[in-house]
Amino acid sequence: MKTLFIGCAVLLVLPTFSAGQSKGLAWVNKPAEKRHELLYNGQVLTAYRYDDSLMKPVLYPLNTVHGTTVTRGFPLEPRAGDRTDHPHHVGFWFTYESVNGLDFWNNSTAIPFEKRASYGAVQHQQILSQRANANQASLVITALWKNKAGETELTEKTAFNIEVIGDKWVLERTTTLKALDKKVVFKDVKDGMLAIRVARELEQPSKEASAYVDANGIITKVDQLPSATISGLYTSSEGISGDAVWSTRARWVMLNGKIREEPITIAMLDHPTNSGYPTYWHARGYGLFALNPLGAAVFSNGKESRNLELAAGQSVQFRYKIIIQGGRQLTAEEINQLADEFAR
Repeated sequence: MKTLFIGCAVLLVLPTFSAGQSKGLAWVNKPAEKRHELLYNGQVLTAYRYDDSLMKPVLYPLNTVHGTTVTRGFPLEPRAGDRTDHPHHVGFWFTYESVNGLDFWNNSTAIPFEKRASYGAVQHQQILSQRANANQASLVITALWKNKAGETELTEKTAFNIEVIGDKWVLERTTTLKALDKKVVFKDVKDGMLAIRVARELEQPSKEASAYVDANGIITKVDQLPSATISGLYTSSEGISGDAVWSTRARWVMLNGKIREEPITIAMLDHPTNSGYPTYWHARGYGLFALNPLGAAVFSNGKESRNLELAAGQSVQFRYKIIIQGGRQLTAEEINQLADEFAR
């Protein structure tokens, strides 16, 4: 499918590595497929993707170092048992629901053409650098946040720094957003900002169907599905667990569960320099694992309000750490130690 936005991605020609060339981490660049795969010992650990069918670049899939996929397959690569709600929930991504009135969060090819004027898209621009060795890798990219007419609302520069440590890998994402020649307003809304849509097995068991409404009044229903293999449980740094994590503030949240026979932990860590620290958590039992540093009103029942503004030429940086642990589940004490190290 052709993109609706004006302009072409700028590609930097970079060296390519074969899957069997060496042990450890290696990038395999596939610009024709609009993806850059990161292999660990010859298996895909993750990939930076900007397919034409996506309205923002994503990391997809996220796998454990043992090869178990912890992200939902739908809509890119649907798997048996996948939920098919929220087609804009793809892998691991960074967007927001209201940027100068444009919805960058809920945009997808499922939005009717006549309604797309109120949505924005994040367009991959170029890869500035990449490296990989035995257990460390990095990727630095730029992107443009555009409206339907192809006009740029924001520029983005993101650095992904990855390290494999035993049975876990750690991803630090640092994103800088910059306003150009006009003010940019991030309105205080619910849907944002950093998110992972997890595999069905890592959802929390639920006996209820639910419906969610976005800022444009579009209702998405989440049906109750068989839960025999569902094992997820959220826990926050504040000792809150389960569905109660949603709308609370914490410096980290972890999701523990099991896929087939492999125990797994996914954790997301906030950084003290970020706006809104400690962040509000938009973590839903049906598989959306997200944090929102800019939304406060809905999470605090109107007690707080935030509307981040960037003047022309001003920038803001967001820094987060993601942990994917396979083979066992991490404890709160271990995540606390990792969060302390991250904060320092």
